[in-house]
Parts: sequence; C-alpha cells; structure tokens
Amino acid sequence: MSEMDNRVTLTVGDMEYGGWKSVEITADLERQFRTFKLDITWQWPGQTVDQRIAAGDACEVRIGKDLVLTGYVFKAPIRYDGRQISLSIEGSSCTQDLVDCAAINRPNQWKDQPMLSIVEALASSYKVKVVSEIAETARLGSYTIVPGETVFQAIDRLLSLFRVFSTDDAQGRLLLASPGSSGRASDVLELGKNILSANASMDYSQVFSEYRVIGQQKGNDQKNGAAVSEIESVATDLGYKRRRVTVINEGLQISPDFSLQRAMWESSTRVGRAQTTTYQVQGWRQSNGDLWRHNTLVRVKDPVLGFDDDMLISKVTYSFSAQGSVTTLQVAPPYTFDANPTPPKKPSA
Repeated sequence: MSEMDNRVTLTVGDMEYGGWKSVEITADLERQFRTFKLDITWQWPGQTVDQRIAAGDACEVRIGKDLVLTGYVFKAPIRYDGRQISLSIEGSSCTQDLVDCAAINRPNQWKDQPMLSIVEALASSYKVKVVSEIAETARLGSYTIVPGETVFQAIDRLLSLFRVFSTDDAQGRLLLASPGSSGRASDVLELGKNILSANASMDYSQVFSEYRVIGQQKGNDQKNGAAVSEIESVATDLGYKRRRVTVINEGLQISPDFSLQRAMWESSTRVGRAQTTTYQVQGWRQSNGDLWRHNTLVRVKDPVLGFDDDMLISKVTYSFSAQGSVTTLQVAPPYTFDANPTPPKKPSA
C-alpha cells in the first residue's frame, strides 16, 4: 500500500494542506459530530509561517482519497519559541452547530407529524441536511421545543422516544442511523494476530433486573380518566438474581406499545453498553485496503474477554505520531443500538 493511500489532507477553499506531524480523527455513533486535530512544526529562524487557515473556515478532511469529515475549523492556535513554530488545526463536522446552538424554530410546536419531518425542521435552522436510514415512524401527536434547549437536545428527546440514534456522516449531514449500515469489516479482530491492546470496563452498575417506563396518553370521547391517561410498562431481566428496579418517566404523550418497546430497549442497550470494549490495531486500513469504519460489524475473537461473536464498531479514532499510525476501535454488541433488539443473553448477578 502506497504512502499516498494514508496521506491526511485538509482542504480549505481551493488549498490542500498535508505533511502533518501528528493526526487524530474521531467518528463516534454516540456523538453528533466528528472531530480532527492536526499538528505541524517548523524549525526556525529563517522560516516563517503564512497562516492561511483560520477559525471558521469550511473544510474537508481526507485519508488518501477517502473523505472522512466535512465541517469547519474551530481552532487554529500557533505557538513558537526560539527554536520552532508549532501550528495546530482543530475542527469538527457541520453537525456540531446542532449541539452548540439553540433550537429557534417558530412556531416551536408540531402536531401529528412524523419524526423525520420534525428533525429536518430543527436542523434546517443551521442549514444542516438530514439523511435517514430508518423506516418511517408513526406520527407524534404533539411535540414542543423546551425554551433554551439546543437543537440536539430537542432532537435527542424525540429520538429517545422512537429508540433511534443519530450521528453524522462524512459529508457533514445528520444521519438517523441504522446499526451496521456501513457493512461488515473484512478483517477479524483477533487476539494474537492484529489486536495490540484491549480495554473493557465490564461495568454493570447501570444494569437492572426490572425497567419500568411510565407516561401518559391523551384520552378521547370514548376513553378518559386515570386508567387511560396513566401508562406503565415493564421489561424484566431474568438473568439477575437480585432485585434492582429503575423507573423511567417519559415527558411526552406515549402509547402502551411505545412504553413497552422503550422498556425492552432500555434492558438490552444497558447490557450492551456494559460489554463495550476498546481495541487498538496497527494502521488505519484493513488487509483489503478499506479504512476501518464505525457502524460496521466485525468479528471479534478474544478468549481473554470471552468474545467470539459479531460486534458493532461504534467509534473509530485514526491517530498518527512518531510511533506510527494506530486505529482505536470501540466495539459493542449490535443490539446495543438496535431500536427493536433481540433480548441478549446476560450473565447472572
């Protein structure tokens, strides 16, 4: 594989910059924006810096010919002493604006609208496009922005109800994602072959034996009163011997089906998060030349941690330093991100 295949370039306007001394690029299913940090150093005296890159510049980041990020430069700090000048460029996807900025839609309420229409309206205030990989959802009776909340907070409340997760794509768009939609990794993560290191917290402190979701639904001419307005659904984890109960209070109007699905989703995703593991491998590409990508399925064979199964890559970080190029992969069971998960096998506790 040629060196050009892994050359990191930053494009700002019609200028392309490379030759970075250190690199860190991260994409994460559980974050709404990708980030990058690029560093370069010059020796001086006798050499000056013509700094054409400034905070606020629109940019694209590529590894070889692969586009990995579209967004903006947020920081461009420069440091120097008597021997050298150091320049850092930091930035993120277009979707960071949704995390930082307030939801300002007017009117601020939607009635009888599908989820996608509401998300598109919220994101359009900051000219962020939305791409959906999920099936059309049921219409929501009523949804209102909470004064002062950010766009992402407004979107996240909505997505939690439908058990959908969002992230960004390489083009800087908001992606309502389907788990594993980026395909399957060609390589296997295997102890003794390509795994450099592993880190698994195996933290089950947020896993419970019983998940209760409570909420309300609006009555009508035929149905009214407390029996109709109050909803409670329960999902039970039979793998736990001792009783641990958590109650989730939905702030929106929900149906009995929604509340039951939410309870089952909480049960599965919390177990999946407890098994989340971080691996490091040498290089940024697999043996077939493809970059390691998040939201892809990968086979993991790790007898130390007891894994011999398909896992979902939920986060990927490409890093380069004096020690070479390394990819850090965070993996979790696929049902962790599934809107309608199959109940996982869980250890007794």
